[in-house]
Amino acid sequence: MKKRITVFGGSTPRPGEPAYQDAYELGAMLGRSGCTVLTGGYSGTMEAVSRGAYENGGHVIGVTCSAIEAWRPLPPNEWISEEMRYPTLRERMYALMDHCDMALSLPGGIGTLAEIAAMWSSLQTGELERPPQILIGTGWREVFDALRRSQSVYIHEPNWDLIEFSPDIRDAFERVRRHLNL
Repeated sequence: MKKRITVFGGSTPRPGEPAYQDAYELGAMLGRSGCTVLTGGYSGTMEAVSRGAYENGGHVIGVTCSAIEAWRPLPPNEWISEEMRYPTLRERMYALMDHCDMALSLPGGIGTLAEIAAMWSSLQTGELERPPQILIGTGWREVFDALRRSQSVYIHEPNWDLIEFSPDIRDAFERVRRHLNL
Protein backbone atom coordinates (compact mmCIF):
# COMPACT_ATOMS: atom_id res chain seq x y z
CA MET A 1 0.00 0.00 0.00
CA LYS A 2 1.29 3.45 -0.91
CA LYS A 3 2.32 5.66 1.97
CA ARG A 4 0.34 8.89 2.32
CA ILE A 5 2.31 12.01 3.14
CA THR A 6 0.59 15.28 4.03
CA VAL A 7 2.55 18.44 3.29
CA PHE A 8 1.47 21.66 5.00
CA GLY A 9 2.80 25.03 3.88
CA GLY A 10 2.09 28.62 2.97
CA SER A 11 -0.10 29.83 0.14
CA THR A 12 2.00 32.79 -0.99
CA PRO A 13 5.11 31.41 -2.79
CA ARG A 14 4.92 31.77 -6.57
CA PRO A 15 6.68 29.98 -9.45
CA GLY A 16 10.28 31.14 -9.74
CA GLU A 17 10.64 31.86 -6.01
CA PRO A 18 13.00 29.67 -3.93
CA ALA A 19 10.22 28.53 -1.55
CA TYR A 20 8.11 27.39 -4.51
CA GLN A 21 11.05 25.54 -6.06
CA ASP A 22 11.85 23.78 -2.76
CA ALA A 23 8.21 22.70 -2.42
CA TYR A 24 8.20 21.48 -6.03
CA GLU A 25 11.36 19.42 -5.46
CA LEU A 26 9.94 17.92 -2.26
CA GLY A 27 6.80 16.91 -4.15
CA ALA A 28 8.95 15.43 -6.93
CA MET A 29 10.94 13.32 -4.47
CA LEU A 30 7.73 12.06 -2.84
CA GLY A 31 6.14 11.35 -6.23
CA ARG A 32 9.17 9.42 -7.51
CA SER A 33 9.19 7.35 -4.32
CA GLY A 34 5.62 6.20 -5.00
CA CYS A 35 3.96 8.13 -2.19
CA THR A 36 0.46 9.55 -2.31
CA VAL A 37 0.76 13.23 -1.46
CA LEU A 38 -1.95 15.22 0.32
CA THR A 39 -1.93 19.01 0.23
CA GLY A 40 -4.37 21.80 0.92
CA GLY A 41 -5.01 21.82 -2.82
CA TYR A 42 -4.67 25.50 -3.61
CA SER A 43 -1.79 27.93 -4.31
CA GLY A 44 1.75 28.51 -3.10
CA THR A 45 3.61 25.58 -1.62
CA MET A 46 0.45 23.46 -1.86
CA GLU A 47 0.48 23.96 -5.64
CA ALA A 48 4.23 23.43 -5.90
CA VAL A 49 4.20 20.17 -3.92
CA SER A 50 1.17 18.95 -5.89
CA ARG A 51 2.81 19.82 -9.19
CA GLY A 52 6.13 18.22 -8.27
CA ALA A 53 4.46 15.00 -7.16
CA TYR A 54 2.05 14.86 -10.10
CA GLU A 55 4.74 15.51 -12.72
CA ASN A 56 6.85 12.74 -11.20
CA GLY A 57 4.27 9.96 -11.12
CA GLY A 58 2.72 10.60 -7.71
CA HIS A 59 -0.95 10.47 -6.84
CA VAL A 60 -2.01 13.84 -5.40
CA ILE A 61 -5.01 14.40 -3.18
CA GLY A 62 -6.09 18.01 -2.81
CA VAL A 63 -8.02 18.57 0.40
CA THR A 64 -10.14 21.65 -0.26
CA CYS A 65 -12.94 23.49 1.49
CA SER A 66 -15.82 25.83 0.80
CA ALA A 67 -14.77 28.26 3.56
CA ILE A 68 -11.47 29.06 1.84
CA GLU A 69 -13.15 29.60 -1.51
CA ALA A 70 -15.74 31.91 0.10
CA TRP A 71 -12.98 33.89 1.83
CA ARG A 72 -10.63 34.04 -1.15
CA PRO A 73 -12.09 32.94 -4.49
CA LEU A 74 -9.52 30.47 -5.70
CA PRO A 75 -10.00 27.17 -7.50
CA PRO A 76 -8.07 24.02 -6.59
CA ASN A 77 -4.75 23.77 -8.42
CA GLU A 78 -4.58 21.79 -11.65
CA TRP A 79 -2.12 19.16 -10.38
CA ILE A 80 -4.40 17.28 -8.04
CA SER A 81 -5.48 13.79 -9.10
CA GLU A 82 -8.28 13.52 -6.57
CA GLU A 83 -10.18 16.06 -4.49
CA MET A 84 -11.49 15.61 -0.96
CA ARG A 85 -13.81 18.53 -0.22
CA TYR A 86 -15.05 19.74 3.17
CA PRO A 87 -17.23 22.68 4.21
CA THR A 88 -14.94 24.14 6.92
CA LEU A 89 -11.26 24.84 7.52
CA ARG A 90 -11.39 22.74 10.67
CA GLU A 91 -12.71 19.68 8.82
CA ARG A 92 -10.13 20.22 6.08
CA MET A 93 -7.27 20.44 8.56
CA TYR A 94 -8.29 17.29 10.41
CA ALA A 95 -8.78 15.41 7.13
CA LEU A 96 -5.20 16.28 6.15
CA MET A 97 -4.06 14.88 9.50
CA ASP A 98 -6.34 11.83 9.62
CA HIS A 99 -5.62 10.53 6.11
CA CYS A 100 -1.82 10.48 6.23
CA ASP A 101 0.93 8.21 7.47
CA MET A 102 3.20 11.18 8.16
CA ALA A 103 3.13 14.98 7.94
CA LEU A 104 5.71 17.53 6.83
CA SER A 105 5.50 21.28 7.27
CA LEU A 106 7.19 23.73 4.96
CA PRO A 107 7.45 27.40 5.90
CA GLY A 108 4.09 29.11 6.20
CA GLY A 109 1.90 31.47 8.15
CA ILE A 110 -0.95 31.31 10.62
CA GLY A 111 -2.71 28.41 8.90
CA THR A 112 0.45 26.32 8.76
CA LEU A 113 1.18 27.07 12.42
CA ALA A 114 -2.38 25.98 13.32
CA GLU A 115 -1.89 22.73 11.39
CA ILE A 116 1.42 22.05 13.15
CA ALA A 117 -0.10 22.72 16.57
CA ALA A 118 -3.17 20.56 15.92
CA MET A 119 -1.03 17.69 14.64
CA TRP A 120 1.39 17.97 17.57
CA SER A 121 -1.48 17.97 20.06
CA SER A 122 -3.08 14.93 18.41
CA LEU A 123 0.25 13.08 18.56
CA GLN A 124 0.70 14.10 22.20
CA THR A 125 -2.68 12.72 23.29
CA GLY A 126 -2.24 9.54 21.26
CA GLU A 127 -5.23 10.37 19.09
CA LEU A 128 -2.83 9.94 16.18
CA GLU A 129 -0.07 7.37 16.25
CA ARG A 130 2.46 8.27 13.61
CA PRO A 131 6.13 9.03 13.24
CA PRO A 132 7.01 12.54 14.42
CA GLN A 133 5.94 15.39 12.19
CA ILE A 134 8.84 17.05 10.42
CA LEU A 135 9.14 20.83 10.37
CA ILE A 136 11.30 22.06 7.51
CA GLY A 137 13.46 25.17 7.54
CA THR A 138 15.24 27.32 10.08
CA GLY A 139 12.15 29.45 10.73
CA TRP A 140 10.23 26.65 12.44
CA ARG A 141 13.30 25.75 14.49
CA GLU A 142 13.54 29.35 15.73
CA VAL A 143 9.82 29.49 16.59
CA PHE A 144 9.94 26.23 18.53
CA ASP A 145 13.23 27.07 20.26
CA ALA A 146 11.55 30.24 21.58
CA LEU A 147 8.51 28.20 22.60
CA ARG A 148 10.70 25.70 24.41
CA ARG A 149 12.56 28.46 26.28
CA SER A 150 9.44 30.33 27.33
CA GLN A 151 6.89 27.52 27.84
CA SER A 152 8.96 24.51 28.87
CA VAL A 153 7.14 24.17 32.17
CA TYR A 154 3.95 23.41 30.20
CA ILE A 155 5.39 21.15 27.52
CA HIS A 156 6.84 17.97 28.97
CA GLU A 157 10.12 16.73 27.57
CA PRO A 158 8.75 13.57 25.82
CA ASN A 159 6.42 15.77 23.75
CA TRP A 160 9.39 17.34 22.00
CA ASP A 161 10.14 13.93 20.50
CA LEU A 162 6.86 14.16 18.54
CA ILE A 163 8.36 16.77 16.21
CA GLU A 164 11.61 16.77 14.30
CA PHE A 165 13.36 19.68 12.70
CA SER A 166 14.90 19.43 9.28
CA PRO A 167 17.10 22.14 7.78
CA ASP A 168 15.99 21.46 4.20
CA ILE A 169 13.83 19.32 1.93
CA ARG A 170 16.50 16.72 1.18
CA ASP A 171 17.09 16.02 4.86
CA ALA A 172 13.31 15.93 5.42
CA PHE A 173 12.85 13.42 2.61
CA GLU A 174 15.59 11.18 4.06
CA ARG A 175 13.80 11.30 7.42
CA VAL A 176 10.55 10.25 5.72
CA ARG A 177 12.37 7.37 4.02
CA ARG A 178 13.79 6.16 7.34
CA HIS A 179 10.56 6.50 9.30
CA LEU A 180 8.37 4.84 6.67
CA ASN A 181 10.92 2.40 5.22
CA LEU A 182 10.52 3.72 1.67
